[in-house]
Amino acid sequence: MIYMLEDDGGIRNFVLYALNNTGFEAEGFESPSEFYRAMNEKIPELLLLDIMLPEEDGISILKKLRADEKTNRLPVIILTAKDTEFDAVTGLDSGADDYISKPFGTMELISRIKALLRRTAGSGTDNILSAGGITVDTNKHEVKVGGEYVFLTLKEYEVLVLLLRNAGKVFSRDELLRKVWGFDFTGESRTVDVHIRTLRAKLKEESSHILTIRGVGYRFSVD
Repeated sequence: MIYMLEDDGGIRNFVLYALNNTGFEAEGFESPSEFYRAMNEKIPELLLLDIMLPEEDGISILKKLRADEKTNRLPVIILTAKDTEFDAVTGLDSGADDYISKPFGTMELISRIKALLRRTAGSGTDNILSAGGITVDTNKHEVKVGGEYVFLTLKEYEVLVLLLRNAGKVFSRDELLRKVWGFDFTGESRTVDVHIRTLRAKLKEESSHILTIRGVGYRFSVD
């Protein structure tokens, strides 16, 4: 089951129609109060969450979900206004797993949903990755920086693990999109850049390990 909290009836009905005709079971809500009532009955597999809502904004809702033990791992894709990078960064920093800007294409949205669900269902491998003050337990899905636990969104975590496992290798933005988000993307996208920015902020003094290779992409340095 996929829930969608979106007050624009046109967008909500369009997305629900597309999802229900692509093999998903989906339900939409116009207001946070309707959404909370549904959450008391059943927790979905994934949530599509608009930021600008009546009663309560999406960021506030997201923070509540992440603070609740029952929903702190619920996959969430936030819906932002076109070119509103501040909303995207705020959403990711508050615990969203991904974001998509309006207007968006149905196929891109469905592709992102499928990729996120695949990765949420994955169990990972029993392995410890470390470099400098960063330690990642891929079996427990835990990240420590300087011995302190750090909460990363699913996508931030996957970017970090990919870079760590391939320290020294340069990844282009398109490669990161394919390997982490699981879809081919043509044209310019700031998705990768925004996630790298929020990841660096959470890594604090260890953020210098993630290097920007101008005109190419990113790589992880153990030096």
